[in-house]
Amino acid sequence: MGKKHPLIGKNTIEIEDIGLQPTLKKLIEAVVTQQVEAFNARKSEKNLIKYLQKSEIDTQKESGKIGFNDSYNDTKADVNAAIDNALLAFEDGIYCVFVDEEQVEKLEEQIQITESSTLYFIRLTFLAGSIW
Repeated sequence: MGKKHPLIGKNTIEIEDIGLQPTLKKLIEAVVTQQVEAFNARKSEKNLIKYLQKSEIDTQKESGKIGFNDSYNDTKADVNAAIDNALLAFEDGIYCVFVDEEQVEKLEEQIQITESSTLYFIRLTFLAGSIW
């Protein structure tokens, strides 16, 4: 996936133990659960410093967005609703999943993952247009 000039940055996450050969569905559920919990934890943090330091600006510059990461909505995300949404989005072809550069196409397909496995969740963008 773009080894020469990677378009996608690497993030390391820790998920619950889902076994040695989980299904893609279990993997998506574990990743969504971890991400929702991290999102809800960020919402409860309060930003005490009202300005960004140079090191924070430099770090955020890499992702292409510089901001305070403030959220003005105090509603926490629902894990079960997020899992249902993620599974439906996969079934509808909104995103695809690659595990160690091999595409996984079915939710019930068993996959081999290790601690060093690389997962890609790629959102697909549908092009609209006309030749007229």
